[in-house]
Amino acid sequence: MARYLLKRILLFIPTLIIISLLAFVISVNAPGDPVSRMMSSAESGDVFQSQNAVQLQQQKLWSHRLGLDLPVFYFSIAPGSFPDTLYKIYDRQERDALKSLLYQFGNWNSIDAYHSSLKKIFLDLDWIKLDSTDQKKFSANEINEVISQARFNTLALLTTSQISVISIKLDEMHSLFFNYPFFNFMLNDDRETQKTFDEMKTTSERWKNYFPTLHFYSNNQYHRWLFGDGVYSKGLICGDLGISFVSQMPVLTIIWQHIGWSLLFTFISVILAYLISLPVGIRAAVKHGSAFDSCSSVILFLLHSMPSFWVATFLLIIFANPDVLYWFPASGVKPVSGYPADASFIEKVKLSLPYLILPTIAYTYSSLAFLSRLTRASMLEIIQQDYVRTARAKGLSERVVVYKHAFRNALLPIITVFANILPAALGGSVILESIFSIPGMGRETFHAIQNQDYPMIVGVFTLTGVLTLIGYLVADVLYAAVDPRISFSPQGVLWTKK
Repeated sequence: MARYLLKRILLFIPTLIIISLLAFVISVNAPGDPVSRMMSSAESGDVFQSQNAVQLQQQKLWSHRLGLDLPVFYFSIAPGSFPDTLYKIYDRQERDALKSLLYQFGNWNSIDAYHSSLKKIFLDLDWIKLDSTDQKKFSANEINEVISQARFNTLALLTTSQISVISIKLDEMHSLFFNYPFFNFMLNDDRETQKTFDEMKTTSERWKNYFPTLHFYSNNQYHRWLFGDGVYSKGLICGDLGISFVSQMPVLTIIWQHIGWSLLFTFISVILAYLISLPVGIRAAVKHGSAFDSCSSVILFLLHSMPSFWVATFLLIIFANPDVLYWFPASGVKPVSGYPADASFIEKVKLSLPYLILPTIAYTYSSLAFLSRLTRASMLEIIQQDYVRTARAKGLSERVVVYKHAFRNALLPIITVFANILPAALGGSVILESIFSIPGMGRETFHAIQNQDYPMIVGVFTLTGVLTLIGYLVADVLYAAVDPRISFSPQGVLWTKK
């Protein structure tokens, strides 16, 4: 068995690599700018000084912290006009605009000169000095409005690639710099920008785009995502799933804070479902065609057809309603005031127990119905086998025949369902956790999707894939444990004895 387990674990490695690649592709191509999501608001009391400089510094800091100032992968195939340092433009909109200009003109030196001149204007706008003449001639509101307009035009130029729009914005900026004296020191920058823009249009080398080039990078975002950088990230293999866009907390910390309640409800509901459904399914199969079989089939079909949100709402209306039966709390998992500071574990369980009854029923009923029908169908197939007839012919008691010979072999499809418990526990139940206000993983995942918290979504996706592989491995081991026909061959494969 040890050889088989080792071989299966080794086979999991390619699957884990594929899962990590898919998760990384999702995180890289997710809409929005991670830097802008993570960047805190800059505080500045002076409109005319370092507000933009602080913002740029924060962008650089977060880009470095998130690893966005690195190339994406170990290699890249790009048009010949693309430089191998384009990834250093940490702002995604600026980088996309530069790519578009490269596709149009292909002359990186001219495009880079144009981009650098715009960056210089953007930074110089933070150092405008007003003398007494300017303050007398222009009101404070007019000065603020003009400077804001200049900044807006510069940002628009940095993030656009449409030549007609660029021409209009450059003309507007030239008018501002020419008409307002406190902009006079920037006229040289304005002329330089216009010059580099004209050179970009007239020195086109578009033919370079038709010749692809291959670039290799030893240090890249995927490598950092897997193995960390030793400072800001420990890497996926060490359990670092990144930082949440919303709370700016490690994703793994958030998962540990919420997965407990999802695990609790999942395992309680599974245990209850198996304890009830297995005897019901076995008896329905053994008493096939009897009144018990017919009645249980009707009840189970009825339970299986009812949506979970309807059952949860029904339970709240009947058993958590002061106007009907106020037996249980309507939401939460513990008192609003929390547990007493000196409460023991048993006391905490007693305080939380009333909150757990209704959610447990809502979690259990659908699994109960499904597993009962699955057990019945599997048992009906097994009890028709020759070895079961042989056991009866040998004079064995019906209990031994059913539970030792038939039921053991009928467990295989039930074990397959059991293997999905781990990934199901991580995902939780979005609907039930929302209805009962349970702080579990389902509700947290739903909030992450609502808030476009992609590191959280990718983290859940990655862990779900890993837990699914573990569940399948556990199922393989249980197959051999319950069915004597299944064994582990010396070659390390699972096989069925003839």
